[in-house]
Amino acid sequence: PETIFTVFRPMSKDNHCGYMTHIICACMSSHILHQSLICSFSNCNLVAQFGNTCYCNSVLQALYFCRPFREKVLAYKIQPRRKESLLTCLADLFNSIATQKKKVGVIPPKKFISRLRKENELFDNYMQQDAHEFLNYLLNTIADLLQEEKSQERQQNGKVVQNGGSGSGGGGGSGSSTGEGETEEKTQQTWVHEIFQGTLTNETRCLNCEAVSQRRWSESEYYCEQCRSKQEAQKRMRVKKLPMILALHLKRFKYMDQLHRYTKLSYRVVFPLELRLFNTSGDATNPDRLYDLVAVVVHCGSGPNRGHYITIVKSHGFWLLFDDDIVEKIDAQAIEEFYGLTSDISKNSESGYILFYQSRD
Repeated sequence: PETIFTVFRPMSKDNHCGYMTHIICACMSSHILHQSLICSFSNCNLVAQFGNTCYCNSVLQALYFCRPFREKVLAYKIQPRRKESLLTCLADLFNSIATQKKKVGVIPPKKFISRLRKENELFDNYMQQDAHEFLNYLLNTIADLLQEEKSQERQQNGKVVQNGGSGSGGGGGSGSSTGEGETEEKTQQTWVHEIFQGTLTNETRCLNCEAVSQRRWSESEYYCEQCRSKQEAQKRMRVKKLPMILALHLKRFKYMDQLHRYTKLSYRVVFPLELRLFNTSGDATNPDRLYDLVAVVVHCGSGPNRGHYITIVKSHGFWLLFDDDIVEKIDAQAIEEFYGLTSDISKNSESGYILFYQSRD
């Protein structure tokens, strides 16, 4: 009954339920490492727009201010040099921002964008792209790269053990096979999973005695062990393990059959500055985990194929609005302007699209 939720694609067909962002939509729809990283109204390092890349700039700016992710990317930068990839280009970009000595400046992500367009032809054009799709692709690609590196290291270590072994028969063979499945499972986990991935579990509540079980059932009635009879029951999904960074995607675009195109959903969705998830399971490992809003990717415009992306981030207690190479300090109350509109009609609006919450522990 347990399954994994994540901001990026499922890594297994058997025990994953899909994107955490889709589940959220269905429901509703520190100190920084280096002094030069301190970003305020008069001290900012920005990512300049390279063509029509606001979808990319906004996500990169948000991820940079997600401290656990930034620290891992910067740590990757100082590891032995590998062949160029999207991750090495991202590490170079983050390092350029972190080591920038100018108080104000613009850093064009030309190398990163070039690599992105080279690896995925969907981004190799000047059309308007979707920020959420880019976020998924970026995290998927990083996870795949890290898993591939782990696999290569494991193979190299295996060859060393094989070549170094004296051939004392059964001892070596049994040692290499023990815990193989467990090792393989651990190899699939990367720091991307550790930061963004959590666990969901299915629960069934008997409507007669209120007993809760974690057995799957497909009929309208199920057999309750406590009542010792078939009873009506209610299915629900609970969070068993909360992620370090909770990335929520609000459904802002819907395909309209009569118009034969996607339109903007500008519904008002109030997202708090502090968040505690209420639908945790009874055996959750961290049910009281408290999250702080650290970044919001905002879509400006009337549809997915037209408009613009900007980012709001929190740094040292200040809220900053990044619009490509423009930055301004805003009050916390100004975030309410990005909740959406009270009217149900599709309109041109500046609406929160991707929310990044970071846990306090």
